[in-house]
Amino acid sequence: MRKTTLVAAGAALVLTLTACSGNSGTAEPAGAGNQTQANGGGLLASPFTDAIQLASASKQGTEKSKSAKFTMEGSAAGQTVSASGAMAFDGANTKFSMTSTAAGETTEMRMVDKVMYIKLPADQQKQMGTDKSWAKISADGTDPVSQAMGTAMSQSAEQSDPSKILDQVSKAGRIISSDQTELNGEKVNHYKVELDVAKAVDQFTSQVPAAAREQLTEKLKGKDLKIPAELWLNKDNLPVQVTMDQGPMMQAMGAPAGDAKFTMKYSDWGTQVDVTAPPADQVVDLGELMKKAGR
Repeated sequence: MRKTTLVAAGAALVLTLTACSGNSGTAEPAGAGNQTQANGGGLLASPFTDAIQLASASKQGTEKSKSAKFTMEGSAAGQTVSASGAMAFDGANTKFSMTSTAAGETTEMRMVDKVMYIKLPADQQKQMGTDKSWAKISADGTDPVSQAMGTAMSQSAEQSDPSKILDQVSKAGRIISSDQTELNGEKVNHYKVELDVAKAVDQFTSQVPAAAREQLTEKLKGKDLKIPAELWLNKDNLPVQVTMDQGPMMQAMGAPAGDAKFTMKYSDWGTQVDVTAPPADQVVDLGELMKKAGR
């Protein structure tokens, strides 16, 4: 049985949600910024210089808006990954729908009511011996794919509010520089930041399956690892673009040398996000499929 679609979809999902999020991750306060000034078509505050204040302001904005559309372009383990969709942020009850392309395959995914669904192409259904068009992945599944993907999916989804990356900046990073610019015709504040993995190593590994977390935590401890990121925030302190390079950290954790970069773009903040579970008669449990196939 070929598992390319499921594994590629899992890689796309985890990369996308990690791009959306961050886990908590000691700011170096500078003077407070954010004095409002007129800028063309709207009011754009001057950039913050204090990472804690930056994170607080953005969190207020995302809590008010609660949802957004997104696109993601990234690379991991030598594979290019892209995705697009819409997400409603509500902690453990976060829901989203997205379409991702990884390893040359396009996959539709949904999360609703704390359950993940991945659509199976017709050839995959045949190879996996099912007539069901959707596979359900449980965080507590015992099969290898569920164990590899389920926990990361569950934790990533719960942490998917994009203000979480700013929490990470406030707790494990600092603002390197900032300026005001225009992005896609919109006035924005642009920040270059740096995250210090040593200051929050446990949080940086929280999305790793428990069985491997202790070993990876030990690999990261004592290493001077800095993760560069850039943030573009609009006049409401809502992220409109985020880029990050996790390559150095991934290599320190034992991954092959290569890029681990992503660019996440957000739009239509406050948009209505309607996600429904596939019809029950079209859903099969991934764990049961794996057992049936002897995997």
